[in-house]
Amino acid sequence: MQPLSAIQREPDRRLTLEEVLADLVADKLVAKRDAEQLARDRRMSRSDAHPLVVIADQKWKDPRQPKKLLHLEALTEWLAEKVGLPYMHVDPFKIDFAAVTRVMSSAYATRYRILPVSVSTREVVIATSEPYLHEWEEQLRQVLRLEIKRVIANPLDITSYLVEFYNLARSVKGATEQDKGAYSDIANFEQLVQLGRSGKLDANDQHIIHICDWLFKYAFEQRASDIHLEPRREAGNVRFRIDGVLHQVYQIPTPVLAAITSRIKLLGRMDVVEKRRPQDGRIKTMTPDSEEIELRLSTMPTAFGEKLVMRIFNPEVLVKGFRELGFSDDDEKRWTRMITQPHGIILVTGPTGSGKTTTLYSTMKMLAQPEVNVCTVEDPIEMIEPHFNQMQVQHAIGLDFATGIRTLLRQDPDIIMVGEIRDLETAEMAVQAAQTGHLVLSTLHTNDAPTAVTRLLDIGVPPYLIQATLLGAVAQRLVRTLCPHCKEPHTLDDSAWELLVSPWKATKPGQNAFVAKGCLECRMTGYMGRIGIYEMMVVAPELRKLITHETDLAALRERAYKEGMKPLRISGARKVAAGISTIDEVLKVAPPTQGDRRRLPR
Repeated sequence: MQPLSAIQREPDRRLTLEEVLADLVADKLVAKRDAEQLARDRRMSRSDAHPLVVIADQKWKDPRQPKKLLHLEALTEWLAEKVGLPYMHVDPFKIDFAAVTRVMSSAYATRYRILPVSVSTREVVIATSEPYLHEWEEQLRQVLRLEIKRVIANPLDITSYLVEFYNLARSVKGATEQDKGAYSDIANFEQLVQLGRSGKLDANDQHIIHICDWLFKYAFEQRASDIHLEPRREAGNVRFRIDGVLHQVYQIPTPVLAAITSRIKLLGRMDVVEKRRPQDGRIKTMTPDSEEIELRLSTMPTAFGEKLVMRIFNPEVLVKGFRELGFSDDDEKRWTRMITQPHGIILVTGPTGSGKTTTLYSTMKMLAQPEVNVCTVEDPIEMIEPHFNQMQVQHAIGLDFATGIRTLLRQDPDIIMVGEIRDLETAEMAVQAAQTGHLVLSTLHTNDAPTAVTRLLDIGVPPYLIQATLLGAVAQRLVRTLCPHCKEPHTLDDSAWELLVSPWKATKPGQNAFVAKGCLECRMTGYMGRIGIYEMMVVAPELRKLITHETDLAALRERAYKEGMKPLRISGARKVAAGISTIDEVLKVAPPTQGDRRRLPR
């Protein structure tokens, strides 16, 4: 295979399987016998698949990395180097769909199997997997009057994104044209909110339906946990939260975004006309792989229209084993000791998005045996689970947490889960449930486990009731886990390790630690997925004596350490030592605090 510069004057042609195999054999990436056998088989099948796709389907091992296969992306990189063109992995998050699809028609792009991926005032970047086709290049240069930069990309990506980019752009354009003129004279956001209720776009328009379908499908593919639709003055933003980090995905004209929001509200059985007050809803749908997914919807009125956030709940992700959640051996023993008590209160604490719901649902799923009645009162119900009896708080009709617990106590429950203890009335009902022989699990918003005690005291719960009912408290956070495909061994810096574990003694792991590198599997972030770190405080007899009206939080924390509680950062340090996460990730969610200056009692 010749470099591109050496064959510019040759007639246009497509790559053939035989020439690609010959070059792979010459570069000692494929065995000659395997190449000859594949060539014979393909001559009989007469497939028009791209040669790189055919070779990748064989799942041959990569001699350069024996533990890895000669996958399509590796073959594409090899081809790019062979023909002297830049290699590019097409990342949809970094592409302006609307701009690139204006460069050429869908039919033209499909004819030559090319994909515009970037456009500026000077040049257009075109991805191709056929380095020896040149006819389109000169034609585009004359029409666009711009420089053409060619890059080599994965042929399957080009094929799939050709359809996706152009279909999405077509739907957005079609929806925008239908609404043309409805927002032409808007000068300020007050008018925008006023006119938002009388736009011409219909939530049931086929263009809008297609955009919504694409939005859900794309979010599922990208492992998003949340979808944000944010209206702005000129164009609305679509953002996905992936592994705890928000990513800009696309910009959609504000009128189109308003119609998409209405469509999703319609699916979630929400009041489509009401745009002045927040609303909640839920949608149950299926992924392309036939997995059942539930989305929780929340709208909020803003200056430029309704903001919509959709939280994605995958039952397979939501309900995990304790090891999958991130529990250590000691954590699992302490947690099991708490949840197997016949009665009492267990509190899970942490900020929003720290995985409290996953911990509680996973625990209740394990406890929900046929002989046990598990009841919950939630605001809202996070995930419909057939093994529980779930009730949702309805403030409009006076059904709050306290009323819900009062109702559940008459339903012969064994285990009660309260979504959150927010006020004295709810706390008192939870305590009453624990005193009358029920196991109660709930959440609080505190920074660590010992602070859960002082939080209950601040709410107004008498100390003697906390002493009598509290079994324990667990604080938790989520840290991103290193991508298993690209993480690299790394010797930790002494000062960084000391900052993480000080003042608690912990052995520096040496080569067991890893550093984030970034690859295509993790979208060059170096991380894939998240795992929990935990601080588990079991309320032992000596610790109960410290729960008084004048409880000293520092003394309580110190006593908890003596009883075996390990702080969040030590749990995080274990994840670092095991090569699961990094120091930066742990310090991001569990930074050094005032209490860290106190030495751990021996």
